[in-house]
Amino acid sequence: MGKKRLGLIINPIAGIGGRVGLKGSDGAEIQKKALELGAVPESLNRTVKALERLRAIKNDFEIITYPSEMGEDAVKKLNFAFSVIGSIRPGETNPEDTRNAAQEMLYMNTDLLLFAGGDGTARDIYDAIDGGLPVLGIPAGVKIHSAVFAINPRSAGDLTARYLQNKAFSLREAEVIDIDEEALRQGVVSVKLYGYLIIPYQKRLLQGMKTPSHGGEKGSLAAIAYDVIEKMGGDSLYIIGPGTTTRAIVSELGMKKTLIGVDVILNGKMVGTDVNESQLLEFLLQHEAKIIITPIGGQGFLFGRGNQQFSPDVIRKVGRDNISVVATPEKIHSLRGRPFLVDTGDPAVDDLLCGYIKVITGFREQIVYKVSA
Repeated sequence: MGKKRLGLIINPIAGIGGRVGLKGSDGAEIQKKALELGAVPESLNRTVKALERLRAIKNDFEIITYPSEMGEDAVKKLNFAFSVIGSIRPGETNPEDTRNAAQEMLYMNTDLLLFAGGDGTARDIYDAIDGGLPVLGIPAGVKIHSAVFAINPRSAGDLTARYLQNKAFSLREAEVIDIDEEALRQGVVSVKLYGYLIIPYQKRLLQGMKTPSHGGEKGSLAAIAYDVIEKMGGDSLYIIGPGTTTRAIVSELGMKKTLIGVDVILNGKMVGTDVNESQLLEFLLQHEAKIIITPIGGQGFLFGRGNQQFSPDVIRKVGRDNISVVATPEKIHSLRGRPFLVDTGDPAVDDLLCGYIKVITGFREQIVYKVSA
């Protein structure tokens, strides 16, 4: 029996808009703007972290990948057997390159297609192969709401290893969904189900699909807002993360919240709207601060999904003790006992955040909930 074939596709600009507050990386203009704002691509490094988990079985498989930044550069950092197919224009890759790569790997009877990107990349893979072969996503984008992604790069590598060794429990269909980025930048969340891809399934290594908040939670949101506001002091900077739960807090203060952005309040006034990482670091040079965040419904991520403005540097400067988590009981129940998750890209910061954290669930009501990486 020959070696297994692992297909590898990297979207080199995936997630580039996150820390600079651009809500995504779809489109040439957004990518250009992100680079002008100092964004640094992360998908190659996150792919390497996933592939490092395969070192112990490197003689059992061969990697089939695309040139340069679409896979070859990552594989060269490790001593794996690999073949390069296709062609690209380095520095000018686009969704068509991803679709072409996926189709070629389908025709080559690849055993598993491992890709690094976000929801847009998952859509491109779906367009190219539908359910033609098993896939698994390394989370590297800003929007990672689809259920085809591992929890983090390490989990992606572990599940890939299990699958290549025939140790994965089963194959299942998983949703590919995406958000309209242009609408998102206008504060409108428009989510669409595009289809399903086949993934190797092991629950503890995979993230769930994001679930939306419901209108029936209005009373719970108000109770949480009253609790947070009662505890606010005048001297601290309050950095408010994205979400409908945190928006309720800002609304009760008589201000307008950026639904999918990060805002900053000082002495009861909005002093920063839709800020990015560098702006947060500037604020933190002048003030002590507290972060208020809410987990993503159905997934449980506190950091690393849709709020990359909270970079490892920002989290370190604020400190774990100054992070407040707010969530309605309905959102907690949607996790079905799974822990909150963090995927900041910095293992030391992830470790710092792990353990147990207090969660405000109502007016003068709290629970303690587990955080894992």
